[in-house]
Amino acid sequence: MSVRRLAEDQFQPAAFAFSDDNAVWADKTIQKYPAGRQQSAVIPLLMRAQEQDGWVTRAAIEKIADMLDMAYIRVLEVATFYTQFQLHPVGTRAHVQVCGTTPCMLRGSEALMSVCKSKIHAHAFERNAEGTLSWEEVECLGACVNAPMVMIGKDTYEDLTPERLEEIIDVFAAGNGASIKPGTQIDRVFSAPEGGPTSLTTEEPKVRARAKKADAETVSAPVDAAPVPPSEAARPKSTDAETNAALKTPATAPKAAAKNAKAAEQQPISGTAAAEPAPKAAVKAEAAPAAKPALTDKNRPAGVEKPAAPDDLKMISGVGPKIEATLNEIGIFTFAQVAGWKKAEREWVDGYLNFRGRIERDDWVKQAKALAKGGEAEYIKVFGKKPR
Repeated sequence: MSVRRLAEDQFQPAAFAFSDDNAVWADKTIQKYPAGRQQSAVIPLLMRAQEQDGWVTRAAIEKIADMLDMAYIRVLEVATFYTQFQLHPVGTRAHVQVCGTTPCMLRGSEALMSVCKSKIHAHAFERNAEGTLSWEEVECLGACVNAPMVMIGKDTYEDLTPERLEEIIDVFAAGNGASIKPGTQIDRVFSAPEGGPTSLTTEEPKVRARAKKADAETVSAPVDAAPVPPSEAARPKSTDAETNAALKTPATAPKAAAKNAKAAEQQPISGTAAAEPAPKAAVKAEAAPAAKPALTDKNRPAGVEKPAAPDDLKMISGVGPKIEATLNEIGIFTFAQVAGWKKAEREWVDGYLNFRGRIERDDWVKQAKALAKGGEAEYIKVFGKKPR
């Protein structure tokens, strides 16, 4: 990291004081922090001092240290650490910060620095002869998509060319910087594509409608109306008249399609080796959902009458209000009941709730045993966390 030192004594003013408005602002800023933590306001106050005078002076550092009851060296450490603080006088009308990070460098930031060298000063941080302009190279300024760019004050100027930067510098040198619109300097809205949007435009619904109509026409067209792929056109025709006739049936005729598939399996293509049989369409029937076990099933866990103080079964991970109500309906009210379920009983409840193995995955029995033995304290001891 570069060594950063305060400006020489010849540049340092004898004293520093916030303006009336800034003094009020500084007091309010300090009051935002709790008692004993007012030193946290050091960065905002240093930045406000820089905005007022253009750079951070030794007198400003000492004044802020006194306001925050800090040692001078502590405020000096902050000011010299962060490169956002200017420790030497900068241009009174503009200090141009040129981004030199990779995206801007690839898009021509070196040419922008050459402009600064020719129009301001050959060396960074040095002011022009009038003392109104200065410049420096900085790291990423956060508008990479609009590279290359510079920052002047709090405003960024993006999508720059060397010619446009020369114009901007000339306007600032004349004291009319406020007349330049910040942001992108080309035909672009913020970070949108150059020249305007290319997708999701007002024409988009019409394009989608035309595509939808074309798709519908393609789907509804019979098979023999479809264009023949080059690979099929080169293939010799089958001599089986019945097969060729079947090929001309609409795709919506299932009987003809089945007949065609069977013929294709049995009929080799003339002039070539026997064709491999076409794969049969294996339509796998969807497995029917397992039937809900009956309440009279022998594996149903034994229920009990609702006790005066039933356990809160929702403490078991995986049990919500709805599941708790269902368990209560079949006579399950206590942790001890759940803790005593055997494998067959767990499978019955899992099927009754249509859980597909959730009771085993969440280990209801282990959870219930801990809760039945010692409540929340035992649960924490076993699982290392509170029950939900």
